[in-house]
Amino acid sequence: MIIHNTSIDGVRVVDTSPVGDHRGSFARCFCQAELASVLDGRSIVQINLSRTARVGTIRGLHFQHPPHAEMKLIRCLRGRVLDVAVDLRAGSDSFLQWHAEELSAENLKMIVIPEGFAHGFQVLEPDSELLYLHTAMYYKSAEGAVRYDEPQLGISWPFAVTEISERDAGHAYLPAGFSGLSLSEH
Repeated sequence: MIIHNTSIDGVRVVDTSPVGDHRGSFARCFCQAELASVLDGRSIVQINLSRTARVGTIRGLHFQHPPHAEMKLIRCLRGRVLDVAVDLRAGSDSFLQWHAEELSAENLKMIVIPEGFAHGFQVLEPDSELLYLHTAMYYKSAEGAVRYDEPQLGISWPFAVTEISERDAGHAYLPAGFSGLSLSEH
């Protein structure tokens, strides 16, 4: 695994090098030792799988409020998506900036999204599947979201939105003067 920093502090992309032969290939998807510098003492406590059928579908932008903020490590197991991380950290030099990364079953990239970021994606190939590794448990009471079309962000989604959940479409825009999420640790 090769860990790359992005232009936004804390967001990283991990390249994975499969080993192949005439039978196919083998790739390590997670290694606590190799990702120790990324995890920085955190543990993976929950793993989730997302399946999305239709190209153009958007899921997100979701996060958990402190003290239940979570780091997410995300891989695409099938298909292809544009994965987006939005910095919501109060006082951050990259506040309200976003980083997009194409994740696919072929490129084997993993994006690391730290606490204090909203996450979402748009499906670029039919029947795409994402695997999420989380460093905190999900708490419905801690749910937060930012609209996928938030004008202050200006995210460049590659396709027109073909599907979005009623819940995601109903999220409010960021209030005027939104100052971000205050994180007490990490």
